[in-house]
Amino acid sequence: MNKILIIIPAYNEAENIEKVILSVRKELPDAHVIVVNDGSKDATGRIAKELGVTVITLPYNMGIGAAMQTGYRYAALNNYDVAVQVDADGQHPPDQIHYLIDPLIKGRADMVIGSRFLGKGEYHPSLARNIGIKVFSAVVSMITGQKLTDTTSGFRAVNKETMRFFSQNYPEDYPEVEVVVLLHKAGFHIIEAPVKMEVRAGGKSSITPLQAVYYMVKVLLAVFVDMLKRVER
Repeated sequence: MNKILIIIPAYNEAENIEKVILSVRKELPDAHVIVVNDGSKDATGRIAKELGVTVITLPYNMGIGAAMQTGYRYAALNNYDVAVQVDADGQHPPDQIHYLIDPLIKGRADMVIGSRFLGKGEYHPSLARNIGIKVFSAVVSMITGQKLTDTTSGFRAVNKETMRFFSQNYPEDYPEVEVVVLLHKAGFHIIEAPVKMEVRAGGKSSITPLQAVYYMVKVLLAVFVDMLKRVER
């Protein structure tokens, strides 16, 4: 039986974290859950601890990259076979996780990205977000030589070798796009799987419109810098 870890990075998600954890437990009762509490100022960490899951609390808000690398290091150190990222805002339905895990177990990929745009997706992003998604997907598809539709998706699963790579190599800020390029350069195999996603269950996104523009410029620059790097498994 495969040892599966669900990594939930969380920053000020007290409104959503209980529902997310309970939903994961309902769909995957045998999986282990870790919440990486990214310096939350609310009750996120306390609620997660009261539900009996493992909680690692970072000393301050270090960003999604540091939170996820913490989770991957925990996964690698504890010899998990599969690690799945599930965001704490309720947008990643746990009943879709098996679409990400199955290809890994069958050896078809090293990382599976859940795509909102494959199959009969009902996700309709704002104009600005849609432009960013399309630009990132076009750039990364050109670099990797394969069609990728949702490189900004944080709903993804990796196998044991990939989590070990991530435990040593993971971007700090807005890493979703950049890690696809790093994995490609290191010779890992990436595929997408169609999934459905929900709107945020509660609270609000930490990314403002101005930050979204900054994000787009910074990530594109980081991707082009990555192309000059030597990356090894």
